[in-house]
Amino acid sequence: MTPEGNRLFGPVDPAVDAGYESPPRRVAFFTDTSVCIGCKACEVACKEWNLVPDDGLELLGMSYDNTGMLGADSWRHVAFIEQNRSAGHQDPGLEGTPAGPSGSSVVAGLVSEAIAAADAGDLGTDTGSVDVAGVAKGVPLPVLPAAAGNGRADLRWLMMSDVCKHCTHAACLDVCPTGSLFRTEFGTVVVQEDICNGCGYCIPACPYGVIDQRKSDGRAWKCTLCYDRLKDGMQPACAQACPTDSIQFGTLEELRERGEARVEELHDAGVTSARLYGEDPGDGVGGAGCFFLLLDDPEVYGLPPDPVVATRKLPEMWRRAGVAALALAAAAVAAFSGARR
Repeated sequence: MTPEGNRLFGPVDPAVDAGYESPPRRVAFFTDTSVCIGCKACEVACKEWNLVPDDGLELLGMSYDNTGMLGADSWRHVAFIEQNRSAGHQDPGLEGTPAGPSGSSVVAGLVSEAIAAADAGDLGTDTGSVDVAGVAKGVPLPVLPAAAGNGRADLRWLMMSDVCKHCTHAACLDVCPTGSLFRTEFGTVVVQEDICNGCGYCIPACPYGVIDQRKSDGRAWKCTLCYDRLKDGMQPACAQACPTDSIQFGTLEELRERGEARVEELHDAGVTSARLYGEDPGDGVGGAGCFFLLLDDPEVYGLPPDPVVATRKLPEMWRRAGVAALALAAAAVAAFSGARR
């Protein structure tokens, strides 16, 4: 992989590809799900700053998740993935990880189990400072009992704050007929709602299912990575509000290095399931502008394991259509000439 481009889509810097001369360095989000506590501060900050309407604020009946998915009124979505270890959902690669005094494993990304137990009054008598795989050193946390009477100890909670990926090669840009979707000088993708005609072409084009139409006006909406704040030298509202630095903002190159170092740190701590998702410039979208550290397979988090840009074969399709059109025209001319003779 060279810094000049990737094997699929050409220039790595999409701002340069979009025609910006000497743009600023590409910015991005790195979301470390291993330290997400599900507080939803990012959701609230996003709604407050961007004036995003509420989305019902009703629990879905199966978890603390009250949004369910990304949408026109949910530009940030904190997913709560609840798994039952007794049903075969084990923590891969956690052998030898730190254990609480009562025998329960407390590792990065699973702190929420202890918090949930505290909320439910299921705590044992042991509490203290727990080293959560090197993340929460010195932070007092409750310890989840090894065998709670209600079976709560068999639960594993994974949490992730999902957002638009701001792809290097964004299919939504390819299909937008009005230019409502555009690439900014920071490499991000933004919808201009005053230009959107509500055609909805961008919705099926997105490989992550991010873009959605608002029922009240039919226009498309999604995360802008706080474009207005970026232009004033500020970080996005969600990153500023995150209390654990699960959402980190910075230049893409720096965040990729930080993500790789974090994966190595977790692997050294025994969390071998930790992996990065979306950081590879050679993947199906040319690398995402917002990538994640996951503790399980992407499918567990509702993410496609191999995202593909739906418009990746458009140039080839147009070439074939042109050849077919020329062949048809030649056949028509030949038939007409033969008929005249």
